[in-house]
Amino acid sequence: MRNYRELFRTPEFTPFFLAASAQTVAQTMGGLALGTLVYRATESPLLSAVSMFGESLVQVLGAMFLLSAADRLPPRAALTALPLLFAAGTAAMALPGLPIWSLFAIVLAMGLVKSVGGGVRWGLLNEILSKDGYLLGRSVFNIMSGLMQIAGYATGGALVALLSPRISLLVAAALYVLAAAVVRLGLTGRPPRATGRPSVSATWRANALLWSSAPRRRVYLALWIPNGLVVGCESLYVSYAPDSAGTLFAFAALGMLAGDVLVGRLVPPRLRPRLGFPLLLLLAVPYVLFLLHPPLPLAAAAVTLASVGFGASLVQQERLVALTPDALTGHALGLHSAGMLTMQGVAAALAGSVAQLTSPAGAMTAMATLSAMVTLALMTAGRREQRATAPAPGR
Repeated sequence: MRNYRELFRTPEFTPFFLAASAQTVAQTMGGLALGTLVYRATESPLLSAVSMFGESLVQVLGAMFLLSAADRLPPRAALTALPLLFAAGTAAMALPGLPIWSLFAIVLAMGLVKSVGGGVRWGLLNEILSKDGYLLGRSVFNIMSGLMQIAGYATGGALVALLSPRISLLVAAALYVLAAAVVRLGLTGRPPRATGRPSVSATWRANALLWSSAPRRRVYLALWIPNGLVVGCESLYVSYAPDSAGTLFAFAALGMLAGDVLVGRLVPPRLRPRLGFPLLLLLAVPYVLFLLHPPLPLAAAAVTLASVGFGASLVQQERLVALTPDALTGHALGLHSAGMLTMQGVAAALAGSVAQLTSPAGAMTAMATLSAMVTLALMTAGRREQRATAPAPGR
């Protein structure tokens, strides 16, 4: 599979893509509305932030206890039921007079469910496209995610400003129902990729199997840690430039879009494996410039260049799929998604704590430096293994 035209001609890809787009807009709108609702009720920036990103922090629990369901549930049935659960939870959060603790309970429950949903979705994508088309398809989803987040924040912001956060939550719930309908009508029924019942023990066994391979371990660490630490840098845009944070986020999204197109469409397959670690270094190094408090145009250029490095995740995901048995593809990709989101939430909290003690610019530089150090350590470990496993001369 070589281009986007072939991608969208693939049976079932278009409805799968449209359903995911609606769900991304719903998630973005719902998060913004919930954060606003909690802040208006509590005037607490901390509670507002946790209400928006608490789902990410709970993903690790789903990865530890629930991920076996990703390959043991019929994909169409699961991807129909999950948005309906999200719709119910989002609509429930719009109820007037709901206690704050109830809102957080719903947020955490939805986070656990989403940790399974990611594995089901990306495992099904691998079935629809096969392994040779997975990277191109995932690059399109990454591009879509950035565009739909922009649309969701714009629409949600308008609804919150002109009407109320609760109306925005109800619109988000309706979009979840739409996503479920598109999946049910547009996809065909498939059997689960693995047999047996979902269970905690099955999840642990699969996690242990995936983690037992040194190459897979390095892929997971490369997907989780450098990326997450740089997201910690992004979490400080507001405190670094309160009046220009939106500009920095927009240019970061532009850089991410460029990186996804570059890796997913323009770079020849034979060259892609060589780009993983260089792109991870690119992801971190430009943030060192923030220690000098650059003017906005230079700062925007730095975040744009850095965000091109997010294209490294496509290279690492392709590697992960190649290293994973077909029966565990959904579980493996779900573990990637859950670990990535967890690390991003942890990194945001860490970056905020460092900024509290030093400054946003100093914290951004520290997080970027740590990201680059982790990347270099992973590069060194990979080269050592290559030398250890290389055949001896003359054999």
